[in-house]
Amino acid sequence: MKRLNPTIAILSGVALPAMAQAPAPAPVDREITFPGFNGFALHGSVRAGGAHPYFAVMVAGSGPTDRDWSNSLIPMASHGGRDLAIWLQAQGLGSLRYDKRFIGAKDPRLDISLDAQAGDIKAALAAARALPEAKGKKLLLVGHSEGALLSLLAAGGADAVLLLSLPGRDMATTIKEQLRLQLPPEKAAANLAYMDQVFQAIRQNQPTPEPGSDVYPALGRLAKGLMAPESLGFVRDTLDLDPWTLAARLPGPSAIVWGDRDLQTWRPPTIPPTYHGTVIDLPEANHLLKRETRSRAELNAASAMTAYGDSTPLADLAPLAAWLKGLK
Repeated sequence: MKRLNPTIAILSGVALPAMAQAPAPAPVDREITFPGFNGFALHGSVRAGGAHPYFAVMVAGSGPTDRDWSNSLIPMASHGGRDLAIWLQAQGLGSLRYDKRFIGAKDPRLDISLDAQAGDIKAALAAARALPEAKGKKLLLVGHSEGALLSLLAAGGADAVLLLSLPGRDMATTIKEQLRLQLPPEKAAANLAYMDQVFQAIRQNQPTPEPGSDVYPALGRLAKGLMAPESLGFVRDTLDLDPWTLAARLPGPSAIVWGDRDLQTWRPPTIPPTYHGTVIDLPEANHLLKRETRSRAELNAASAMTAYGDSTPLADLAPLAAWLKGLK
């Protein structure tokens, strides 16, 4: 089973060039299994930290993205989550990162509802509190992309929250904006109108609308993926979820981080005054917080992915390091 990742290049059929594969870092992770929502077994990796008073629990983004942020839709070796865990370790923070419940699953009846996935985050926080690597430390919940959105639902179990590449709008609006960036202007109206029909069908539990002749076949495939029976409930529950309503309720320290070269989720023009945390802008950083020196005008959804691989280093995360240093 795998869930569609709507934030990966939807319209692109472009073959991406092969990238040099960076050598894997030394195997210093400790593998664990812990009970998730309703006792479902979750598999994770623990990395020891240092003197920092916090221990991180990392939540991956949407689609078939595992604990290392590897994704079968990225056509190269890509382990951005593992790289970030190594970077956090250098800042003194240990971490737990885990595979979502549907990674590697074959059973279409598996519960991947919003309750189950948010429950798994709560379970990961509970498991982290029992780890020897986290003894005497507070917990920092670190969510990426869709994982940042879901982390807002479980933030009460953490002492602080770090939201990386948070969708700045509800998912329906985010998907339409992603598509708008990829569609030729003369084709945009018909294709976006079709997506509005799809969203209404999801909300009202109706059959998948048939695309007209002026709709790209890729959007028809996107619609079927969004409305797949095994994940339809999750999509319906997250489609109109407002991140800012949830962010206004955060009980402790928080920060939201966006890269200025991110074509998948990006900083909105204005931040609602109801959010009282820190906003961190990272120059020359893409969706995975990797270094991207090309301008936004030079990038599209397909070309942006060429900087997602292991051969691309992390961007300059000094602003994030400064926030972590001040976290007490």
